[in-house]
Amino acid sequence: MRFARHRAKPQIKLESQYRVNRFISAPILRVIDESGEYLGELKKDEALAMAMERGFDLVEVNPSAQPPVAKLINYGQFKYKKEKELKKQKQAVKQIAVKGVRLSARIGEHDLAVRRAQARKFLEDGNKVKVEIILRGRERQHSPLAYKMIKDFIDGLNQLIPVKVESPTSNQAGKIFALIAKA
Repeated sequence: MRFARHRAKPQIKLESQYRVNRFISAPILRVIDESGEYLGELKKDEALAMAMERGFDLVEVNPSAQPPVAKLINYGQFKYKKEKELKKQKQAVKQIAVKGVRLSARIGEHDLAVRRAQARKFLEDGNKVKVEIILRGRERQHSPLAYKMIKDFIDGLNQLIPVKVESPTSNQAGKIFALIAKA
């Protein structure tokens, strides 16, 4: 029997950041009304009564101030706007990925040019590129040739687009690789 493994998307938790209505612990609050006007410093009970009377929630927006700042707003709308802002911020952050370009010891010149074009495209998109050669059988005896091939590949790519070597060429279990990024 197979079970589908679904990962729940991480929910943005605003409840822990903002205290609402009866969960506000400060006895005196600086209160701002729904239009943004300062109403003065009020007791928590007075502020709650005013919020209920006007049909809004009392939300503690700045708990670190002395006394804490609370605002009369519709908490559902406030929460929705904050979640949208957080999503927009997350989308704006570009995730840098490591793309791979695999060469072989007996690669042809045209294939090498195609791999260079691929690597150039990856680098222009802002990603890092891992250039690797897997040596099989007797090819392992000629690892200096593989090192030279990676060096020549990076030099040829450097003529197209300036690159920097982030991780020098190294060998790991018959796999020779280097990590490069746009300079």
